[in-house]
Amino acid sequence: MNICAITMVYKDYWALSQWYLHYGRLVGFDNLYVVAHGADPEIARLCPRATVITVPRETLEGFDRRRGQVLNSFADGLAVSFDWVIRTDADELICFDPAVYASLTEVLENVSGKAVFALGLNVAETLDDNVLAKGQMALGHRRTAVFSGHYSKAWATKRGTGLWRHGIWVGPRRIESTPFELPRGVYLMHLKYANIAALETANQHRTDVGNMPGRGLPGAAWKEADQTAARFYARLASYPSQSWEAARDHAYATINAAPVRDTKENVLRAKSTVFEQRVTLPDWVAATFCDA
Repeated sequence: MNICAITMVYKDYWALSQWYLHYGRLVGFDNLYVVAHGADPEIARLCPRATVITVPRETLEGFDRRRGQVLNSFADGLAVSFDWVIRTDADELICFDPAVYASLTEVLENVSGKAVFALGLNVAETLDDNVLAKGQMALGHRRTAVFSGHYSKAWATKRGTGLWRHGIWVGPRRIESTPFELPRGVYLMHLKYANIAALETANQHRTDVGNMPGRGLPGAAWKEADQTAARFYARLASYPSQSWEAARDHAYATINAAPVRDTKENVLRAKSTVFEQRVTLPDWVAATFCDA
Protein backbone atom coordinates (compact mmCIF):
# COMPACT_ATOMS: atom_id res chain seq x y z
CA MET A 1 0.00 0.00 0.00
CA ASN A 2 1.32 3.44 -0.98
CA ILE A 3 0.72 6.12 1.65
CA CYS A 4 1.91 9.72 1.80
CA ALA A 5 1.45 12.58 4.27
CA ILE A 6 0.91 16.29 3.69
CA THR A 7 0.77 19.36 5.90
CA MET A 8 0.72 23.14 5.47
CA VAL A 9 2.80 25.36 7.72
CA TYR A 10 4.03 28.86 8.41
CA LYS A 11 6.92 29.23 10.87
CA ASP A 12 5.64 26.59 13.32
CA TYR A 13 9.10 25.03 13.34
CA TRP A 14 8.89 22.96 16.51
CA ALA A 15 5.62 21.30 15.50
CA LEU A 16 6.90 20.77 11.95
CA SER A 17 9.97 18.97 13.29
CA GLN A 18 7.71 16.63 15.27
CA TRP A 19 5.50 16.05 12.22
CA TYR A 20 8.46 15.36 9.92
CA LEU A 21 10.11 12.78 12.16
CA HIS A 22 6.89 10.96 13.06
CA TYR A 23 5.37 10.68 9.59
CA GLY A 24 8.76 10.03 8.03
CA ARG A 25 9.05 6.97 10.24
CA LEU A 26 5.45 6.02 9.51
CA VAL A 27 5.25 6.35 5.70
CA GLY A 28 8.82 7.12 4.59
CA PHE A 29 10.55 10.49 4.47
CA ASP A 30 10.41 10.58 0.67
CA ASN A 31 6.61 10.35 0.87
CA LEU A 32 6.23 13.58 2.85
CA TYR A 33 4.90 16.81 1.32
CA VAL A 34 5.07 20.16 3.10
CA VAL A 35 3.20 23.16 1.73
CA ALA A 36 4.96 26.33 2.85
CA HIS A 37 2.50 29.21 3.23
CA GLY A 38 5.02 31.77 2.03
CA ALA A 39 8.65 31.33 1.03
CA ASP A 40 10.78 30.04 3.91
CA PRO A 41 14.12 28.23 3.42
CA GLU A 42 14.03 27.00 7.03
CA ILE A 43 11.32 24.51 6.11
CA ALA A 44 13.54 22.69 3.64
CA ARG A 45 16.34 22.63 6.21
CA LEU A 46 14.07 21.05 8.83
CA CYS A 47 12.55 18.59 6.34
CA PRO A 48 15.48 17.65 4.07
CA ARG A 49 13.88 14.64 2.39
CA ALA A 50 10.36 16.00 2.08
CA THR A 51 9.01 17.67 -1.03
CA VAL A 52 8.43 21.33 -0.16
CA ILE A 53 5.98 23.37 -2.22
CA THR A 54 5.62 27.11 -1.65
CA VAL A 55 2.31 28.91 -2.14
CA PRO A 56 1.86 32.70 -1.99
CA ARG A 57 1.12 34.54 1.22
CA GLU A 58 -0.05 37.74 -0.40
CA THR A 59 -3.37 37.86 1.44
CA LEU A 60 -4.77 36.09 4.51
CA GLU A 61 -8.41 36.94 3.82
CA GLY A 62 -10.57 33.84 3.65
CA PHE A 63 -7.77 32.11 5.57
CA ASP A 64 -9.28 28.69 6.28
CA ARG A 65 -11.19 28.44 3.01
CA ARG A 66 -8.16 29.28 0.88
CA ARG A 67 -5.94 26.85 2.78
CA GLY A 68 -8.56 24.13 2.53
CA GLN A 69 -8.96 24.58 -1.21
CA VAL A 70 -5.21 24.45 -1.81
CA LEU A 71 -4.71 21.35 0.30
CA ASN A 72 -7.74 19.50 -1.04
CA SER A 73 -6.61 20.10 -4.61
CA PHE A 74 -3.06 19.03 -3.88
CA ALA A 75 -4.09 15.97 -1.86
CA ASP A 76 -6.43 14.84 -4.62
CA GLY A 77 -3.56 15.09 -7.09
CA LEU A 78 -1.34 13.01 -4.83
CA ALA A 79 -4.11 10.42 -4.57
CA VAL A 80 -3.55 9.59 -8.24
CA SER A 81 -0.24 8.01 -7.18
CA PHE A 82 -1.00 7.01 -3.58
CA ASP A 83 -3.67 4.74 -2.14
CA TRP A 84 -4.12 7.00 0.88
CA VAL A 85 -3.15 10.59 1.64
CA ILE A 86 -2.67 11.52 5.30
CA ARG A 87 -3.39 15.18 5.95
CA THR A 88 -3.00 16.78 9.36
CA ASP A 89 -1.86 20.08 10.80
CA ALA A 90 1.80 20.14 11.78
CA ASP A 91 0.91 19.74 15.47
CA GLU A 92 -1.28 16.66 14.92
CA LEU A 93 0.24 13.18 15.01
CA ILE A 94 -1.68 10.01 14.22
CA CYS A 95 -0.80 6.88 16.15
CA PHE A 96 -2.35 3.47 16.72
CA ASP A 97 -2.37 0.97 19.55
CA PRO A 98 0.12 -1.80 18.64
CA ALA A 99 -2.03 -4.30 20.52
CA VAL A 100 -4.79 -3.63 17.96
CA TYR A 101 -2.86 -3.02 14.73
CA ALA A 102 0.51 -4.26 13.55
CA SER A 103 0.99 -1.40 11.08
CA LEU A 104 -0.54 1.69 9.52
CA THR A 105 -1.33 -0.42 6.47
CA GLU A 106 -3.44 -2.70 8.64
CA VAL A 107 -5.35 0.33 9.97
CA LEU A 108 -6.21 1.54 6.48
CA GLU A 109 -6.94 -1.92 5.07
CA ASN A 110 -9.86 -2.10 7.49
CA VAL A 111 -11.45 1.15 6.26
CA SER A 112 -14.34 0.49 3.88
CA GLY A 113 -14.91 4.06 2.66
CA LYS A 114 -12.76 6.88 1.31
CA ALA A 115 -11.97 8.65 4.57
CA VAL A 116 -11.11 7.76 8.14
CA PHE A 117 -11.38 9.59 11.47
CA ALA A 118 -9.38 9.23 14.69
CA LEU A 119 -10.23 9.72 18.35
CA GLY A 120 -8.65 13.04 19.32
CA LEU A 121 -6.70 14.10 22.40
CA ASN A 122 -5.17 17.36 23.58
CA VAL A 123 -1.75 16.50 25.06
CA ALA A 124 -0.43 18.88 27.72
CA GLU A 125 2.79 19.91 29.38
CA THR A 126 2.33 20.00 33.16
CA LEU A 127 4.31 21.49 36.03
CA ASP A 128 5.94 18.12 36.67
CA ASP A 129 7.25 17.80 33.10
CA ASN A 130 10.77 18.68 32.03
CA VAL A 131 11.35 21.22 29.28
CA LEU A 132 11.82 19.36 26.00
CA ALA A 133 15.35 19.28 24.65
CA LYS A 134 16.09 19.74 20.96
CA GLY A 135 15.20 16.59 19.03
CA GLN A 136 12.99 15.10 21.75
CA MET A 137 9.58 13.82 20.69
CA ALA A 138 6.88 15.37 22.83
CA LEU A 139 4.89 12.16 23.10
CA GLY A 140 7.90 10.35 24.48
CA HIS A 141 7.91 12.76 27.44
CA ARG A 142 4.34 13.97 27.95
CA ARG A 143 1.80 11.75 29.72
CA THR A 144 -1.18 14.04 30.48
CA ALA A 145 -4.03 14.41 28.00
CA VAL A 146 -7.74 15.10 27.59
CA PHE A 147 -9.97 13.47 24.99
CA SER A 148 -11.47 15.93 22.52
CA GLY A 149 -14.39 15.76 20.15
CA HIS A 150 -13.11 18.85 18.33
CA TYR A 151 -9.88 17.06 17.44
CA SER A 152 -11.51 13.75 16.52
CA LYS A 153 -10.80 14.70 12.94
CA ALA A 154 -10.72 13.10 9.54
CA TRP A 155 -7.06 12.48 8.79
CA ALA A 156 -6.67 10.31 5.69
CA THR A 157 -8.51 10.22 2.39
CA LYS A 158 -8.63 8.50 -0.96
CA ARG A 159 -9.03 10.26 -4.28
CA GLY A 160 -12.17 12.34 -4.67
CA THR A 161 -12.62 13.13 -0.97
CA GLY A 162 -12.00 16.60 0.46
CA LEU A 163 -11.48 17.57 4.09
CA TRP A 164 -13.45 20.44 5.55
CA ARG A 165 -14.21 21.77 9.07
CA HIS A 166 -12.42 18.80 10.72
CA GLY A 167 -14.54 16.39 8.71
CA ILE A 168 -15.17 15.46 5.08
CA TRP A 169 -17.22 17.13 2.38
CA VAL A 170 -19.61 14.49 1.04
CA GLY A 171 -22.16 16.30 -1.13
CA PRO A 172 -25.90 16.65 -0.54
CA ARG A 173 -26.88 13.26 -1.94
CA ARG A 174 -24.49 11.34 0.32
CA ILE A 175 -24.67 13.33 3.55
CA GLU A 176 -26.95 10.81 5.25
CA SER A 177 -25.41 7.63 3.87
CA THR A 178 -21.63 8.18 4.07
CA PRO A 179 -20.15 6.04 6.86
CA PHE A 180 -18.47 7.74 9.80
CA GLU A 181 -15.41 5.52 10.17
CA LEU A 182 -13.80 5.90 13.59
CA PRO A 183 -11.71 2.76 14.14
CA ARG A 184 -10.91 1.71 17.68
CA GLY A 185 -7.29 2.06 18.70
CA VAL A 186 -6.44 4.98 16.37
CA TYR A 187 -5.71 8.39 17.88
CA LEU A 188 -4.97 11.94 16.80
CA MET A 189 -2.57 13.51 19.30
CA HIS A 190 -2.84 17.32 19.23
CA LEU A 191 0.42 18.87 20.47
CA LYS A 192 -0.55 22.53 20.71
CA TYR A 193 -0.33 22.46 24.52
CA ALA A 194 2.49 19.92 24.82
CA ASN A 195 5.34 22.44 24.68
CA ILE A 196 4.69 25.71 26.49
CA ALA A 197 7.76 27.45 25.08
CA ALA A 198 6.76 26.63 21.49
CA LEU A 199 3.15 27.59 22.26
CA GLU A 200 4.19 31.07 23.37
CA THR A 201 6.04 31.61 20.10
CA ALA A 202 3.18 30.26 17.98
CA ASN A 203 0.62 32.32 19.90
CA GLN A 204 2.36 35.54 18.96
CA HIS A 205 1.95 34.64 15.30
CA ARG A 206 -1.69 33.61 15.82
CA THR A 207 -2.47 36.87 17.61
CA ASP A 208 -0.86 38.91 14.83
CA VAL A 209 -2.85 37.12 12.13
CA GLY A 210 -6.14 37.05 14.04
CA ASN A 211 -6.05 40.80 14.64
CA MET A 212 -5.16 41.84 11.09
CA PRO A 213 -7.75 43.83 9.12
CA GLY A 214 -9.66 41.81 6.56
CA ARG A 215 -12.49 39.33 6.10
CA GLY A 216 -12.45 35.61 6.78
CA LEU A 217 -9.52 35.62 9.21
CA PRO A 218 -9.24 33.09 12.06
CA GLY A 219 -11.58 33.76 14.97
CA ALA A 220 -11.27 34.27 18.72
CA ALA A 221 -8.94 31.30 19.25
CA TRP A 222 -6.32 33.22 17.25
CA LYS A 223 -7.27 36.78 18.20
CA GLU A 224 -6.97 35.89 21.88
CA ALA A 225 -4.47 33.06 21.62
CA ASP A 226 -2.85 33.58 25.02
CA GLN A 227 -6.22 33.73 26.78
CA THR A 228 -7.35 30.59 24.95
CA ALA A 229 -4.28 28.74 26.20
CA ALA A 230 -4.72 30.03 29.75
CA ARG A 231 -8.31 28.79 29.81
CA PHE A 232 -7.24 25.35 28.60
CA TYR A 233 -4.62 24.96 31.34
CA ALA A 234 -7.03 26.24 34.00
CA ARG A 235 -9.68 23.71 32.96
CA LEU A 236 -7.11 20.93 32.80
CA ALA A 237 -6.05 21.63 36.38
CA SER A 238 -9.66 21.38 37.54
CA TYR A 239 -10.47 18.10 35.80
CA PRO A 240 -10.51 14.88 37.83
CA SER A 241 -8.31 12.00 36.71
CA GLN A 242 -9.83 8.95 35.08
CA SER A 243 -8.26 5.73 33.89
CA TRP A 244 -7.20 5.60 30.26
CA GLU A 245 -9.49 2.66 29.55
CA ALA A 246 -12.63 4.23 31.08
CA ALA A 247 -12.08 7.64 29.47
CA ARG A 248 -11.20 6.11 26.11
CA ASP A 249 -14.28 3.90 26.01
CA HIS A 250 -16.55 6.76 27.04
CA ALA A 251 -15.09 9.14 24.45
CA TYR A 252 -15.26 6.56 21.69
CA ALA A 253 -18.88 5.63 22.43
CA THR A 254 -19.94 9.28 22.71
CA ILE A 255 -18.33 10.44 19.47
CA ASN A 256 -19.16 7.35 17.43
CA ALA A 257 -22.82 7.39 18.47
CA ALA A 258 -23.73 10.81 17.11
CA PRO A 259 -21.57 12.21 14.30
CA VAL A 260 -22.68 15.55 12.88
CA ARG A 261 -24.21 15.41 9.41
CA ASP A 262 -24.22 19.08 8.49
CA THR A 263 -26.75 19.46 5.67
CA LYS A 264 -25.96 23.16 5.27
CA GLU A 265 -22.30 22.64 4.36
CA ASN A 266 -22.64 18.94 3.43
CA VAL A 267 -19.93 17.96 5.90
CA LEU A 268 -19.66 14.81 7.99
CA ARG A 269 -17.66 15.37 11.17
CA ALA A 270 -17.39 14.46 14.83
CA LYS A 271 -19.42 16.40 17.36
CA SER A 272 -17.20 18.85 19.27
CA THR A 273 -17.90 17.21 22.63
CA VAL A 274 -15.89 18.50 25.60
CA PHE A 275 -14.61 15.76 27.90
CA GLU A 276 -13.77 16.80 31.46
CA GLN A 277 -11.44 14.06 32.62
CA ARG A 278 -7.66 13.97 32.61
CA VAL A 279 -5.95 10.79 31.55
CA THR A 280 -2.43 9.40 31.69
CA LEU A 281 -1.32 8.18 28.29
CA PRO A 282 -0.51 4.44 28.17
CA ASP A 283 3.09 3.25 27.99
CA TRP A 284 2.82 2.23 24.34
CA VAL A 285 2.50 5.91 23.34
CA ALA A 286 5.94 6.82 24.74
CA ALA A 287 7.40 3.68 23.16
CA THR A 288 5.98 4.67 19.77
CA PHE A 289 7.45 8.18 19.92
CA CYS A 290 11.06 7.53 20.83
CA ASP A 291 13.50 10.41 20.36
CA ALA A 292 15.51 11.04 17.22
